[in-house]
Amino acid sequence: MEVNAARALAGAKTCFVGIGLPSTAANLARATLNPGLVLIYESGTIGSKPTRLPLSIGDGELAETADAVVPVPEMFNYWLQGGRIDFGFLGAAQVDRFANINTTLVDRGPDRPAGRLPGAGGAPEIAANCRQVLMVLRHSPRNFVAKLDFVTTLGHGAGPQDRKRLGMRGAGPVAVITDLGILRPDPDTAELTLTDLHPGVSVEQIRQATGWKLRTAPEPRTTAPPTEAELTALRTLKSAGKQGR
Repeated sequence: MEVNAARALAGAKTCFVGIGLPSTAANLARATLNPGLVLIYESGTIGSKPTRLPLSIGDGELAETADAVVPVPEMFNYWLQGGRIDFGFLGAAQVDRFANINTTLVDRGPDRPAGRLPGAGGAPEIAANCRQVLMVLRHSPRNFVAKLDFVTTLGHGAGPQDRKRLGMRGAGPVAVITDLGILRPDPDTAELTLTDLHPGVSVEQIRQATGWKLRTAPEPRTTAPPTEAELTALRTLKSAGKQGR
């Protein structure tokens, strides 16, 4: 999952990075196939080159290794809303068939209060304004749901015309990368469709892990296994973070 997420940034120049799995993937991409990738974090750091995986957007490592640090209003008003960023990379607690995201709350059942999640952060603006959006999360019925408990961030709304109707400049989510495979929006309906399987994973396995009737490409591809260089770089990033603690 992390390696394929990094590979998706092969041609990117700039990436607005979310913390967690997106940050792992973006830093792995910079350490392997795209050393010139400019990493941008919500706290205002541009061109960060962390030597370990940051713990949050406020991690000092991001500012210390950045080419520039700008105020947060400038980051959003000029860089993000100005359409100057190629890719946004987001995680999610829940995602639906049109790549809409929930990171706000989850329904825990009758007579129980809703479970609170970290919230939106900059994700709604990232999804609205980056030229393209990538998502990465683990694949399970708990995460891939027929109906979100709360719509935090709009992906493709209810279909292919919603983004245009709402005046969103970016193309929206172009791929959802999971630990089982890769889903991409259908060009006509914008509904997520299984296009790639990771080695050893079956279509039926992915369907069982999805909360709706998942569409599949006529002949889903199989992703290439991680190379030794990719695994070494990934392990180095993760071990550096543990040593830093």
